[in-house]
Amino acid sequence: MGQKINPLGFRLGITQGHHSLWFAQPTMYSEGLQEDQKIRDFIKNSLQQNIKKSSGIEGIARIEIQKGIDLIQVLIYIGFPKLLIEGRARRIEELQMNVQKELKCMNRKLNIAITRIANPYGHPYILAEFIAGQLKNRVSCRKAMKKAIELAEQAGTKGIQVQIAGRINGKEIARVEWIREGRVPLQTIRAKIDYCSYTVKTLYGVLGIKIWIFGDENK
Repeated sequence: MGQKINPLGFRLGITQGHHSLWFAQPTMYSEGLQEDQKIRDFIKNSLQQNIKKSSGIEGIARIEIQKGIDLIQVLIYIGFPKLLIEGRARRIEELQMNVQKELKCMNRKLNIAITRIANPYGHPYILAEFIAGQLKNRVSCRKAMKKAIELAEQAGTKGIQVQIAGRINGKEIARVEWIREGRVPLQTIRAKIDYCSYTVKTLYGVLGIKIWIFGDENK
């Protein structure tokens, strides 16, 4: 079961919550999903262009969206807030205006807030970005995975599994490489598993990165 279903959807309502909270009529549901995706893509692209990153990592763990009748609340969980310190208020206000202009949602107010997360390398998306940066610099696949696992262990995780698939290290035949350290109980619903799937484009092809992180277990 743990290998055949998304670990986040498998645990919704138990250890995981939705990243989007809103209600819509059945005929308007698809438009709401597309709007959420546009908001997330626009924010990530904007931060990628505007933030001067010394590590090559955006540091966005997740983006949560709450929609009301006349308000869209967007909460960005970021692991490296120092990247936004310079002109932070002005930059957030400018981002709000750009997102609102892109979505053409003038009848609804848009509010964006940024929250710092502790132990950023304990979140799979940030680790996946780290591995992607290493692979683009042609670092060995095994070396990149081992370094990511080391960072995750320093962040206090109880277990981690990293998988990379594709033309690894530029080989002609695609294959899958994976490493697991500690416990990763995918079949236990009460286990708090964080998961992400990330695509990275390298000079020798597209690679897929999957990361499972075991944080704690509900008693």
